[in-house]
Amino acid sequence: MKDKTKSYEIDLIEMAGKVLAEKKTLGWFILVFAIIGIIYALGQQKRYTSSVTLAPEATGMGMSQSISDLAGMVGLDLGTGNNSVDAIYPEIYPEVLASTEFVVNLFDVQVKQKGDSKSKAYIDHIKEDSKIPFYSYPMMWLGKLLESKSDDEDTNAEGGDGKIDPFHMNKVQYDMYDAISHSIGCQINKGTNIITISVEDVDPHVAKTIADTVQNRLQEYITIYRTKKARIDLEYAERINNEAELEYKEALDNWAAYTDAHNTTVLASYKARQSALENAMDLKFATLTRTAAQLQQARAKVQERTPAFTIVQRPCIPLRASSTPRSFMVLTFIFLGVMADALWVLFLRDKVKQFMKK
Repeated sequence: MKDKTKSYEIDLIEMAGKVLAEKKTLGWFILVFAIIGIIYALGQQKRYTSSVTLAPEATGMGMSQSISDLAGMVGLDLGTGNNSVDAIYPEIYPEVLASTEFVVNLFDVQVKQKGDSKSKAYIDHIKEDSKIPFYSYPMMWLGKLLESKSDDEDTNAEGGDGKIDPFHMNKVQYDMYDAISHSIGCQINKGTNIITISVEDVDPHVAKTIADTVQNRLQEYITIYRTKKARIDLEYAERINNEAELEYKEALDNWAAYTDAHNTTVLASYKARQSALENAMDLKFATLTRTAAQLQQARAKVQERTPAFTIVQRPCIPLRASSTPRSFMVLTFIFLGVMADALWVLFLRDKVKQFMKK
């Protein structure tokens, strides 16, 4: 039994000749797509990106400790026997920056655009200064039309102090969170642990301000997490040291008052009572000395656990836009017009004519 195979050869030069032969059709396609490209490009705002690069302190945390820390966050104890390190490692920094609690805390950051004399909240800047392309209005209108009134009249999800609850946001607040979280980027170099935080915005000054704020907030977040256990121990050491100091002062006052009141007394009972008070005072002083040493150790432990971040590159005001140039957008649409013309001339036109005849 013989296999019958068919071979198909495509002559690209011949196909290109057919397309170029119909210059009028090609010109119309290019013109139409160029107009669409211009409309699309004019609807896009220029966006600027400001970045900050930092190197966190090496924690020396191995894989077993990393797994143990993650298990500890959900209440499990794997029994690794090593609790010397308690830190969020760099690989999960992007998740920290994208969390609702972290992003919502950026809403109230005061920002100032280039040329503005007054500052405004970052969330107000996102609402007022981020322009929506005019060709998106029909879809937005249709989306609002399809939404139920119950969705539109959702609670503002604010607490009694007027702050937004990151765990209960309405649609508008969630849209703001989504827009901000997508404008913040975090890249980790696994080889060097260098962290690059980038913020994109329609204004270069705002991008720089938010990048600097995100960097500071991340450092604060990591510092609080790493020193949590040490700070709890420090609070306990301060409390018992204060109690020991009060007890020592009370014992000292009792001894001094009794000694002053019986200064001329030489009875053995007086001397025994005075000796007992003095011994109690010495014991309280020894306790105070011990708790003071523990307090100093606890303070040193907090300092030891506090991570050090080296700023490799501080955020600066970008001079050039990081978004796609409008000219490139128009050229892309022109290229799509050429492809659409080739598809029409070589494949679709004849099929459309046959369909119309039928």
